[in-house]
Order: sequence, then structure tokens, then C-alpha cells
Amino acid sequence: MQAEMRALYEDDDEPVPLRDVSTIAAMVLLRVDGEPAACAALRRLVPGSWGDGAPGARVGEVKRMYVDPRFRGRGLSRLVLAEVERHARDLGLHRVVLETGALQTAAIALYERSGYVPIARYGGYADVELSRCYAKDLAARS
Repeated sequence: MQAEMRALYEDDDEPVPLRDVSTIAAMVLLRVDGEPAACAALRRLVPGSWGDGAPGARVGEVKRMYVDPRFRGRGLSRLVLAEVERHARDLGLHRVVLETGALQTAAIALYERSGYVPIARYGGYADVELSRCYAKDLAARS
């Protein structure tokens, strides 16, 4: 994933490591014929850190969503995203946010088709011009 992003953005920066793994609430790994094909993580956010400051909101962040190029075009990204959202609901989260890059048009299309809406850049992405941030409010299960 990092190699793809460096090539896409012509960037030699090393990835920033996750600072606090204790915030990871769920990891999703989808296998196809036993091979890892797609993944994502769900991280709990500290209230107010995502930029909207909604009092009492419980928010998660989708991190490191990726589909191996050999498995793209099969709808796996939708499956992984839906599973992350299911975990978020099970954890009682009210909202999910995420960040993607402006050049990742397929990801942007996926998120918008999945009900995510653009929000202001938040946290470490606030000053990153090529960042695009999205949020989706999660409906309570009936």
C-alpha cells in the first residue's frame, strides 16, 4: 500500500507509524482462496479530535483500507468497509470518519457511494492540501 501511495503522489516520505495501537478497535482481513486480499482497521478517536467536536459522540476512524491489486474489481472494498462499519456499530460508535487522498479517485467514489459525506480535514490532516476527509453517521440497529 505504501509503495502505491508513494508512486501515486510522487512522495518519498516514509509512512507515519500508528502512534497508539491501543486505539485499534477492530481489524478486518478478507482472504480469497486463502490469500490476503483486502484489509482495513477501525480506530477509536478521542472525542473532539476529528474536528466536529460533537458532544458525547463516539467516533471511529477507518484506517489502512487496502485491496491487493490482484483482487480489485470484485467488490471486496465494499465488503471490507461494510464489515468495519458493522464493528463500529457493535462497539456503540455513532460515526465513522476517514481520510483519503485527492488522487485516489476510486476510493473517493467508493466512500461517496457508501454514504460518506465530505467533512473538514481533521487532526494530522488539517493542513494537508491533498487530503480529503469523509464521515458517515451510523444508524442504530433496530
